[in-house]
Amino acid sequence: MTVSTHARRTRVHVTGAASTAVRPVLESSRRPARVLAAFPGGIYLEVRTELEPSVIAVITGEAIRLPNSVLLAGPLPKVTVGDDASVGDRSIELGPLSLTVRRWWDPAPPLGPVDLGSLAYAAGRLIDPPEPGLTGNPALDLLAGGCAEGRLLWAVTAAEQLMGLGPGLTPSGDDVLAGLLVTLRHLGAAAGVERAVWLAGWLGATVTFDARSRTTPLSATLLHCAAAGAASPEVTGVLRGLTGTQPLEPALRRLHRLGHTSGSDLAQGVTIGVNAVLSLGQSQGAAP
Repeated sequence: MTVSTHARRTRVHVTGAASTAVRPVLESSRRPARVLAAFPGGIYLEVRTELEPSVIAVITGEAIRLPNSVLLAGPLPKVTVGDDASVGDRSIELGPLSLTVRRWWDPAPPLGPVDLGSLAYAAGRLIDPPEPGLTGNPALDLLAGGCAEGRLLWAVTAAEQLMGLGPGLTPSGDDVLAGLLVTLRHLGAAAGVERAVWLAGWLGATVTFDARSRTTPLSATLLHCAAAGAASPEVTGVLRGLTGTQPLEPALRRLHRLGHTSGSDLAQGVTIGVNAVLSLGQSQGAAP
């Protein structure tokens, strides 16, 4: 008779704080998931679900707090791409880790009110981001012009061209669109520019309609988050800087440092969004 000497794996029980953006998936019934990517500071899980966001980032305090994140108070387990996991019932089972969500944080905090004059002054202090991934791409000009003039067809056409454009887990085109969507929604609301919020809604519907088939799973999830106004603290920090509730220049530097070109691409989207809010706001004020 052979006696197995294989030791039973010890479960490690921890708690975490999750973004409210992933609450629908975390509070639904348990579903299987797999490890999509693993880094020292974070593990991305792709959940087998029709709900969005379908990718959840389990991160430590040293990682970028993406809007689809669950912040873990402790070290990450050692896993490899393709490993099985499960998500639901307010918990995540990942390798030896059993994580229960006890707290929630808001990735889309509203901004305080801002008048167009103050916003225009702050916009003049925006600095060009270093080495965006799509410099010179004509779709960027079409997107900027369409948003500034409120021409939905131009903006939608440009968004269709930019989706999934570029290498990596979050292609440059998607990062530009994410920065734009969050800016139009939040700054549009803060400045009382209804046309900007309207534009954010239609553009968000466009980029999320078939995002899963157009770009990477992680980027599709981040586009869904951005369409709802959710972003990382680096992006919302710049928006707060533009409304005068925190220093703008340090927030811009933090944003520009993200990833290889992600920070610069997000900043490019923010700039397009700020200019659109100002242009649409001036047109709104001039209307009879």
